[in-house]
Amino acid sequence: MLKKDIVNIVSDQLSMQKQDVSVAVDIILDTMAGALQDDRRIELRGYGSFSVRQRKPRCTKNPRTGKMMDIPVRNTLHFTMSKSLKEALISEKG
Repeated sequence: MLKKDIVNIVSDQLSMQKQDVSVAVDIILDTMAGALQDDRRIELRGYGSFSVRQRKPRCTKNPRTGKMMDIPVRNTLHFTMSKSLKEALISEKG
């Protein structure tokens, strides 16, 4: 699903202009990105939580050259789904 699809669904359900909904979605996503950049956790009840985790530095081999490389510390995004979302996904498959 693309951001455009979300804007279309929300604008249809709320009978709002797509341009207004698009601005609102952009504000939400920018706010979330800003919070994650500030190392703050985002929790959306019934959906899940987003947080930033730090990966440890490591040494690995470049598969193309066979040369050893040092990979520095890096931040990654971590998502944990809520219990209700997990149960909904499991019940759909079952």
